Amino acid sequence: MEYAHLGRSGLSVSRLCLGTMNFGPETSEAEGHRIMDRAHEHGINFFDTSNTYGRHMGKGVTEEIIGRWFARGGGRRERTVLATKVYGAMGDWPNEGLLSALSIRRACDASLRRLQTDHIDLYQMHHVDRSTPWEEIWSAMEVLHTQGKILYVGSSNFAGWHVAQAQEAAHRRHFLGLVSEQSLYNLLERTVELEVLPACRDYGIGLIPYSPLHSGALGGALRKQKLSRSTEDRPRAVLARQRDRIEAYESLCDELGEHPANVALAWLLHQPGVTAPIIGPRTAEQFDGTLRAVEITLDDTGRKRLDQLFPGPGGPAPEAYAW
Repeated sequence: MEYAHLGRSGLSVSRLCLGTMNFGPETSEAEGHRIMDRAHEHGINFFDTSNTYGRHMGKGVTEEIIGRWFARGGGRRERTVLATKVYGAMGDWPNEGLLSALSIRRACDASLRRLQTDHIDLYQMHHVDRSTPWEEIWSAMEVLHTQGKILYVGSSNFAGWHVAQAQEAAHRRHFLGLVSEQSLYNLLERTVELEVLPACRDYGIGLIPYSPLHSGALGGALRKQKLSRSTEDRPRAVLARQRDRIEAYESLCDELGEHPANVALAWLLHQPGVTAPIIGPRTAEQFDGTLRAVEITLDDTGRKRLDQLFPGPGGPAPEAYAW
């Protein structure tokens, strides 16, 4: 496994990040534990979750599954760079969501209990809270940092100007601020190239792409459809709009001799500023299949052909749309 610093920090993380959103709702606890063990066996030390994950089983369920895995010992917690999130409402009572100082404090303590750990390595704001001033947010994060409950702070789903606003407020307080931003980024969705990715590069913030396969559409969806005559709802909707491009993409992957999912991940790993795409396997076998991505080298010709199939916005703003 290859490793990289998370943004400008000294924290070393694997070039693939294990996403755990399926743990509980779609992946059994036993299989989730098996996947996490496999991740460590292959050198993946970066795990991502959220306090709200669990869907129909209940919010917090995924963190509890991870917590019980940590409790099994064997260096599981010590070898993991643990990332979770705060923002989403955990109940109907006031201050059970968003980013007030009270919400952040309560959410962090609750996550620590569920995760059965004394600290969170990367505490991510799941969304921007436009109603809470940055002075309050950073004050709360500084307290958690001083208490040793969190080590680094990240964001998710921020616009480029939110990243800049957050960092400038942190700089005024002489605080490290954000070290990562988690954004939707893949061959089919390249909007972050306009402003988010340039802002992250400028501030030394590592980008962590989620949905790197665009809900499976870039993971060999046409192949699967031919084999099973069925495709999940989200990939099916994308295929209805993008069939010609995805068909050409899968043909290109055949030429390269690589699985479409691994080519999509490898393309992200070639983008300057990207630290680690998030993979979300439902089974240990799916997990094993993704490891090839870090070994693939896409030459200039391969990247150019992918850009032709899936053109981005034209570069960073404002040059993408103005002289």
